Formats: sequence, structure tokens, C-alpha cells
Amino acid sequence: GHYKNLLGFNGDVICGNITNKTDLELLRKYKFDYIFHQAAISDTRVYDQEIVMKTNVNSFYDLLKIAKQDSSVLVYASSGATYGNLPSPQTVGKENPNNPYGFSKYMMDQIALQYARENPEMTIVGLRFFNVYGPKEYFKFKTASMVIQLGHQILDGKTPRLFEGSEQILRDFIYIEDVIQANIRACNPKLNGVYNVGTGNPRSFQNISDILQKELGTNLGTEYFPNPYDGY
Repeated sequence: GHYKNLLGFNGDVICGNITNKTDLELLRKYKFDYIFHQAAISDTRVYDQEIVMKTNVNSFYDLLKIAKQDSSVLVYASSGATYGNLPSPQTVGKENPNNPYGFSKYMMDQIALQYARENPEMTIVGLRFFNVYGPKEYFKFKTASMVIQLGHQILDGKTPRLFEGSEQILRDFIYIEDVIQANIRACNPKLNGVYNVGTGNPRSFQNISDILQKELGTNLGTEYFPNPYDGY
């Protein structure tokens, strides 16, 4: 996160690390009605399995305990990365993650489902976000959405750079306001579980670049380069 994204927020701000149990103890003085757990290593290109699992999975156990202690509703961020390269429709229960991040989110889902079975009085909901974009991404830098990255390239007068074959690389892009509404609605679910959060309408990276150029009134073309990732 970044402090500029918190300007205008009037609640308490506690700076801490979710992997640090001493920091988590600072939360004990509060009683939470709702916990929205969005913290994670979310870069799919981080292949240090140990740090990804410790950050995303191990800390999740601690947050589940806090939610149980406070009788909190727990809504947490899962990911469409749990599906890997499986074809659409991508359905909960049919996962095949192909990087440590996707696997860590899959493990979180399994932990949450088991915890909910063991504690039926709790409300625990996982939301599998697809490609989220929107305001206040600037400080995510290299992990910002491709919508933002391409937009900044175009605004800087640079030719947008895409992988070769980007007209065939499809993603489900969902606006942040829709994701916020999904989180709010998940606070009162009919059933505990894991749910996909997307539009159901795929767009190619080439299509996104073309839309941005049209809206920004530019005609910079496209620079293509080889795709260094398998199955991307």
C-alpha cells in the first residue's frame, strides 16, 4: 500500500506485517464485525515458493483465528490464478494453478472451506478476482494491471508494448468498483464458499490497447516482443 491511497480515510491505521505475530497482536485490542483480507504477495512472477506460502498461507491461519475469536465475517481475496491455463468456463472445484501465487490462493481456499466446516457458526467467503483494474493503482508499479500500465505508456507518448499474439491472449477485466460491491455482498452470503468475481466477457490485450488509444486520441501503433512466459 501507499499513504497517498489513504488520504481522506478517517479510521485507525495500523502499520504491520501479516507474517509478524507481534504485529497481529496489535489487532487484539479491537473487535471486528467484518474482516476484509486483501493482503498478499500477488505478483504471479514471484517464484520463491517459501516466501509466497509463508506470506499468503501461513498468515491466513492467524487471521482465521482472529475472525473466530471476534465472531467476525471474514471475506478474503482468492484469485482466478487458481485455475492456471484451464479453458473456460472456469469452475470452483476444478483448479490447476501453474505458479506459486495461484497455488497459495488455492491452498487458502481449501483451508477456508475446512475451517468453515469445522466452525459452522462462522461466515467465511473467498472471492476469486480475475483481472482487476481501476483508480489508485499507480503505486503498485510493476504489479499494476495491464490496463494501467498500457495507459501510462500511451500517456507518456510511448508506443504500447505487447507480447506477440496479444490479439489471442484473453482476460476477464473487472473494474475495482465492481470488486468492492462483490466484497460488500459477500458479507451476507447464502452459503460459505469460494466464488468467481469477473464479468464473464473476455477481452484481448490488443483490444484493451486499442480502446485506450481511441479514448486518449492517439495513434501510436503497437510494438510487439516475444512472450517469455509459458502458457501466458
